[in-house]
Amino acid sequence: MDNKQQLKRQVKKHLPKDWLCELRIGYRIFMEAVNDIKRTGIVNLVIITTMAAILTIFGVLFRFTLSLSTFASELGNVLEISVYLKQNAEPNVVKNRIQEIKHVKSVRLIPKEESWQSMKTELGLQDIANPLPNTLRVRIDKPESITDVFNQIKPVNGVEDISYAKELAKKIQLLTHVVNTTMILVIIISAALTITIINNTIQLVIQARKEEIEIMRLMGVSNWYIKTPLIMQGAFYGFVSSIIAVLPLNGVQGLLANAHKFFLIPVPIYAQNIVITSLLLIGTAFGAIGSFLSIKKHLQV
Repeated sequence: MDNKQQLKRQVKKHLPKDWLCELRIGYRIFMEAVNDIKRTGIVNLVIITTMAAILTIFGVLFRFTLSLSTFASELGNVLEISVYLKQNAEPNVVKNRIQEIKHVKSVRLIPKEESWQSMKTELGLQDIANPLPNTLRVRIDKPESITDVFNQIKPVNGVEDISYAKELAKKIQLLTHVVNTTMILVIIISAALTITIINNTIQLVIQARKEEIEIMRLMGVSNWYIKTPLIMQGAFYGFVSSIIAVLPLNGVQGLLANAHKFFLIPVPIYAQNIVITSLLLIGTAFGAIGSFLSIKKHLQV
């Protein structure tokens, strides 16, 4: 059997390609997919409406997730590690050493004179000896790295004490974890529901065309010629459902833009475009995958 297939491939390689014939075959496959959609009738509306509802939920949650990630990132940016230096330590030397640590975004030196002057002004203190140390304000690139950076700064020469808002850091990390986990679950659930709907639909189409497909097989029609229209039908359902699911996103975008404006946090760049592109790609892909799985399960070609 393997030798026969290899021989067919070798013969096919040496055959001249007739592009007009290829186009005709492509056109016939496309028209076969269109006819399959027409045969499905009013069921098309039910399928597309159901898939559109699922993808709308996915799109809205995805858009909310992008905004929540931005909020978490902005909160993380205000997290600082306060590093208090020893009296005999050289501030710039310690600062340069800390800047070399991985995940450190910036290091700002606050001289003890500046801190003391500010404290005297706020509390109305008399002129007494300055008890404050030189301080370094260390910012990191992402909240989840703060503990690791904290542990690396502690043993640095010249560091007397170190502190940061542990509770705030934990809450930011928890928020990030919840956002990422929720998004993964939504994708999995959306994929499962979409593929199940498409699977059942293509199964009905296969059953309706069972005799026709059997005749095509007996005539020697290639498997891909039988499979492709069904996969295109599933992709069509996913694509149209995605376009419908995009429509409610404009209202969601407006609400989130107002929320960002209220909290003075910038709207994530290209968030809307990312969601729309993801919806179109995921909807079409899930539709095609659902068809492919149904063909594999119910059609022995």
